[in-house]
Amino acid sequence: MPEKKQESFTVTDRRLFTSDGEVRTEAPQEEVTAVKAEATAPAPASQPVQGEREMPPAPTAAEQQEQADAYRKSAKDLDTRVELSGHSAKELEMTFERFIASLYMTAMLQLGLMHEQGGQPRIDLIGARQTIDTLSLLSEKTKGNLTNAEQTFLQNCLYELRMAYVEVTNALARPPQATGTDSVKP
Repeated sequence: MPEKKQESFTVTDRRLFTSDGEVRTEAPQEEVTAVKAEATAPAPASQPVQGEREMPPAPTAAEQQEQADAYRKSAKDLDTRVELSGHSAKELEMTFERFIASLYMTAMLQLGLMHEQGGQPRIDLIGARQTIDTLSLLSEKTKGNLTNAEQTFLQNCLYELRMAYVEVTNALARPPQATGTDSVKP
C-alpha cells in the first residue's frame, strides 16, 4: 500500500490584539507600533472618537437653503393638488400629537392588537419595545417643552402601550390553556 505524503503548513496569527483587548506581544513590531500610535494619539476634532462611526461632513448653509427651498416648493405643489381634490391641506400638516399618534398606532400594530383590514395580526415584540422606548425617549427629551395637552397625550400613550406590552408578553409566556372540548373523554 503506498504511503500518503503528509503536507504541513504553518498558521501565523496576525491579530494585533488579544481577546482582552491588549496588544499582543508576539505581533509583528511594526504593526503594533502603528496601532499604538493611533490608539494613544488624541483624536483630531474632525476624526471620530474610537467606537463612533465616521460621519459625512454636514451640508453647507447654501446647500441646506437650496434643499429647504426645493422641499417647500414641492410641499406647496402637493398642497395645491390636495386642495383641488376637495380636501384640506391642513389634514396633511404634521403636529406633535399626530407624530405621537403615529408611533402609538405603529406600536399597537407591532403588538398584534391592531391589524390591517382583512389582514392577520402580526406580533413584533422587539419592534414594539423599540417604538415604546422611542416614545419614552421623546418624553424625556421634551420635558418642559410641551403644552399640558401634549404632555398628557404622550403620557397616556406611553401608559397604554406599556400596559399592552406587559399583557402581550405575559400572554405569550403562558402555556395554552386546555378547553373543555379538547379534553379526552374516559
